[in-house]
Amino acid sequence: MYRYALVLLLMGAFTLSCAVTGATPAPAVETGVLFQDDFSDSGSGWDQVSFETGVTDYADGVYRIYVNEASVDYWANPGLDFGDVSVEVEATKVGGPDDNDLGVICRYQDTENFYFAVISSDGFAGIVKAEGGEQTPISSEALEPSDAVREGSATNTIRFDCVGESFTLMVNGTQVATATDAEWADGDVGLVAGTFDTPGTDVHFDNFVVREP
Repeated sequence: MYRYALVLLLMGAFTLSCAVTGATPAPAVETGVLFQDDFSDSGSGWDQVSFETGVTDYADGVYRIYVNEASVDYWANPGLDFGDVSVEVEATKVGGPDDNDLGVICRYQDTENFYFAVISSDGFAGIVKAEGGEQTPISSEALEPSDAVREGSATNTIRFDCVGESFTLMVNGTQVATATDAEWADGDVGLVAGTFDTPGTDVHFDNFVVREP
């Protein structure tokens, strides 16, 4: 069974969560690291927004995205700009339905235009392009099932390589999706999580790293 295209509903309150203060890249501790954050410092530059239908904020040494409405994605950015990158994070579903989406962003232009790679807690994965507020899977017609995804509340390592016109999604060290697109060559990075029919997606992200590809 294939997952149909994600639905993006931009709510007025959520626009606030996309305002960035600008982060300062942390000192690299390994060759090729452009930026990293373990979210132990709540002043490292990511969004800190809480409202009735969700949260994008630091929480006890991780970064939390909570989405309590149906068919909506929330995201957060550190306010940086990169060209070709490999973006990686550890993501854990801590609440809500397995029918969800969670992942990372590259080449973020604004609230309606960016690329992102996601998995779901029920075992799907894919690469998506948001353009003009419309989301379209570009690795296939829809998110596809993948044995590389650890389902339920397990932690998954998600890596999104954005190099030139080529995009690759790796999950727990296994390549699960590729795509080609030439719309944007650079932009911000970030985190994303969302819902389908059932609200309540609650995801903790940790050990976010941006590397040279």
